[in-house]
Amino acid sequence: MKIAIIGFGAAAIGFIERIKDTNNEIHIFEKSKDVYSSSISGIRADGKLFVSREMGGDLDIALSLQRKLVDFYINKTKHKKFEKGISFSNMEFYRKFYEKGFLPVLSEFYHIGTEQLKQVLYSIYEDLKTYKNIHFHFQEEISNIEYKTGKVKLSNGEVFDKVIVSVGRSGHKFVKKMINKFPELIVDNTKVDLGIRFELPDHIVEELNKEMYEFKVKYKSKTGYMVRTFCNNPSGFVVTENYEDFVTINGHSKLKEKSKNTNFAILTTVQLTQPFDDPIGYGSHIAKLTNILAGENKVILQTYHHFKISKRTKHLYRVSPTLDEKYYILGDINLAYPRRIAESIIDFIENLNKVIPGVANDDNLLYAPEIKFYSNLLDNDKFENLKFIGDCSGATRSIIYATAHGWLLAEEVLKS
Repeated sequence: MKIAIIGFGAAAIGFIERIKDTNNEIHIFEKSKDVYSSSISGIRADGKLFVSREMGGDLDIALSLQRKLVDFYINKTKHKKFEKGISFSNMEFYRKFYEKGFLPVLSEFYHIGTEQLKQVLYSIYEDLKTYKNIHFHFQEEISNIEYKTGKVKLSNGEVFDKVIVSVGRSGHKFVKKMINKFPELIVDNTKVDLGIRFELPDHIVEELNKEMYEFKVKYKSKTGYMVRTFCNNPSGFVVTENYEDFVTINGHSKLKEKSKNTNFAILTTVQLTQPFDDPIGYGSHIAKLTNILAGENKVILQTYHHFKISKRTKHLYRVSPTLDEKYYILGDINLAYPRRIAESIIDFIENLNKVIPGVANDDNLLYAPEIKFYSNLLDNDKFENLKFIGDCSGATRSIIYATAHGWLLAEEVLKS
């Protein structure tokens, strides 16, 4: 069988790894100029690998497969150095959060760091390119697909028996084009996560960081929206994330280089109803509006006190941002964010402060926009020879779940 894979990321890696030792002819089309410009999990990734039933996606992924894929990534690191832990294994912490209305999320985590994750990608590529049945095509962007029963034709004119779309969240424009062509693919398209990147001194969360490194909690705010933490980075760094036509904020940690601050996302899940059908368009619009206020390729930075009173920040106090000043402008996030989102975030922080005193300090920092796109949930049973895997399918939201999605699809192909 001749198979095309569009995009080389975590989901593609899972698919290829499971099917590489077969007679199938595999062609990977990646728009980046080379593997060094490609990435796992979006533009930047922290190198956190989670094993959990409670997060990562909407698929039922066996814990045994999740751990197997964690081992796969760790074995691809050069020095096999990583941090490991289990969130809320200490019941004292679990009870503290639960008593204040939070829902703690249970998960195993393995942190290999941003710098090692890059090396993992290179190592995987070096291994795969030795296979005679695997062919990489860099700097070749596929802009369209023509589907015919039994065959799929790409925009470059090549015809394949099966096409696997693995473009991640950053490939939302391509996926939208496919949805416009095949609207029957959509199962659900109502959710998007809007929020901020929160940064505060390490000493405020020192006890929590030592206990579990990555804490994940959910909280139903007074607005009715569910708010959650995401991607906690002790002694980490805030970074920008570049999409095709807007810039968002993110965070990561390194194994060697450390800062004096911890950062994590605070995200509000927005699920709308008909006639709403474009969560990526909605989130992108808010991101672009924030960028307009901040200036080209910049995000907004604001102190928590000014965020609460809807006043522009003009000066910082005790907390120094880890993001380079050329990437942000001091401003007012409220000019870009809906009121209900801002109220949800404030309610979350005020209640989190009851568990972790100091979280609601006036001079702690908020960056915007932090947006996590739920891609349209797509139906992979609609077309026999056209499949969507990983984050672009709407079924996954983590490296391990995306990799597992690719792996499981490969197993289906092998059975058929």
